[in-house]
Amino acid sequence: MAGFANRFVKVADTYYIIGMEEKTIQIKYAEYPSVEALPPAEREVLEKAIEATVTAYSPYSHFCVGAAVLLDNGEIVTGSNQENVAYPSGLCAERTAMFAASARYPKVPMRKIAIVGKNQQGELCAATPCGACRQVMSEYQDVAGQNLQIILYSEGGIVLVFDGIDSLLPLRFSF
Repeated sequence: MAGFANRFVKVADTYYIIGMEEKTIQIKYAEYPSVEALPPAEREVLEKAIEATVTAYSPYSHFCVGAAVLLDNGEIVTGSNQENVAYPSGLCAERTAMFAASARYPKVPMRKIAIVGKNQQGELCAATPCGACRQVMSEYQDVAGQNLQIILYSEGGIVLVFDGIDSLLPLRFSF
């Protein structure tokens, strides 16, 4: 508790932090006005993710998500969300794609992942990765020893491109 006494001052019944400094975390990303505006490699991966939305099994949410992973060997592996009546038993599109890629091509680094949603009306929409998917991306990025580029379809057809998981999962857990 000696450290506690050195960092705080008590005035009346209130403790004040001494030496505290507020910090800000900023993220950097590229924004493209459309899928067509993407460079060819990114466009191809996103188009495969769009195609993967049709394989989603989403009878409960009616929200389809497609993901596609580009590997170092040039292969693209897709996945889609797979729901289950016992909610935790389902799996997100991102993890479906990453686990399939790792199972089919062990030790082949993942270079890019694209993610897109499709709403009940069949329109493309944003689908950002959940925390568990971000942590799995983090693991595969670390294993690869290089950043995993993340391509997200966004509202209005805009596409966001992040250069690595640190932009979506700052202060991430890793070994």
